[in-house]
Amino acid sequence: MTQQQYVPLEQYERLMARYERLIEISQKLNSTLDLGALLRRILDAATELTETEYASILLIDPASGQLRFEASSNLSRAEMEAIPVPLEGSLAGWVVTHGEPVLVEDARQDQRWFPRVDKTTQLITRSLLAVPMNVQGESIGVLEVINKHVGKSWTQEDVDTLSTLANQAAIAVQNARLFQQSDFIAEMVHELRTPLAALKASIALLLRPTLPEEMREEIVRTMHDETERLTNLTNDFLDLARLESGRTRLAPTQFEVRELIEECVELVRPRAAERHITIHVQGARHATEADRNKIKQVLLNLLTNAIKYNREGGTITCAVETSAEATDRCPPDHLLISVADSGVGMSEEEQSHIFEKFYRAPTVASDVGGTGLGLAIARCIVEAHECQMGFTSEQGVGTTFYFTLPAVETHIEHDKHLPGSAELTSTPED
Repeated sequence: MTQQQYVPLEQYERLMARYERLIEISQKLNSTLDLGALLRRILDAATELTETEYASILLIDPASGQLRFEASSNLSRAEMEAIPVPLEGSLAGWVVTHGEPVLVEDARQDQRWFPRVDKTTQLITRSLLAVPMNVQGESIGVLEVINKHVGKSWTQEDVDTLSTLANQAAIAVQNARLFQQSDFIAEMVHELRTPLAALKASIALLLRPTLPEEMREEIVRTMHDETERLTNLTNDFLDLARLESGRTRLAPTQFEVRELIEECVELVRPRAAERHITIHVQGARHATEADRNKIKQVLLNLLTNAIKYNREGGTITCAVETSAEATDRCPPDHLLISVADSGVGMSEEEQSHIFEKFYRAPTVASDVGGTGLGLAIARCIVEAHECQMGFTSEQGVGTTFYFTLPAVETHIEHDKHLPGSAELTSTPED
């Protein structure tokens, strides 16, 4: 006859309180469809229930299949965008790949630990618990908590509690994503209505036999502008839909990055000259292997934004750096391409939405044209190359967008008439 084991009353009461709190949190998660608010609630619940210092959520990007930070209690939005998390060579990647929790008492002694986060944030990871976020047996990401409070010890209760929370959170995240997709379609329809309404009104006016000729010409110009806007909007929407669904096939070729930057600068030079903006190109000539047309689309988007959101008479600096020159943002054997402007910069609130579809900063939305899809498309293109895009910004100082590309050795012959590692300056005409 086996001896019955009794749970001490104090431990039993603690367990009951934790499970009651878990049920309460789960109910709140399932009632939230705003993904940003949902992720923040999950972080707060994770640190509270496990008595830890920090928490992070990493989700698998549906478009690229890459693992990326989506929310963190100790990382800024810019830092999250700047830190790629490999599926191989990280604890989070191991959890996603194996679909099992992992508890590490001393992170620095575990070969799977990914030290780049600590290097970027100057924080110290002592211990870590990471669990998969599963939906119908498939991992969509990882929920991890870092550094047990001093004087506290990890327990099996922590693993079980965080696993339960992660699975509840995964369902809530999936529901929020589905809502976002339907919301995206609704937003697209809404965006299409504006130019269509303008065209309808213009046609009605043109049908009036007494319409003055000057007004007729003005209406025709309006129709041209709205048609152009409608075309750009539908093209951007289709581009984004193809990228997110994985239907876009890349056509990689070997080319020099700086040469492509100079080509793009020439295309936007007239627009920069209208606002007396000076463009500088810096860095030596390095080759990459990627879809040249797609990367050109990324660069033109970043340059166009840098002009639109710049100050009159400002500057733009495009740079190419190696991983040795940009160790904090660039993984080994990659190049870092950046476009920095001296413009208005972004607030913390604006930064948190910058890659969202149709988002345009409210402070300048009425003054600056565009569909609000350009940056979302640019990031999808970069991530389709299994690379990363990020940014830094300060209000009143400016914004820098950057992305990585693989570095390759090349035997491409240089044009003797083009500058090498010296700075190329594009100055608007007086």
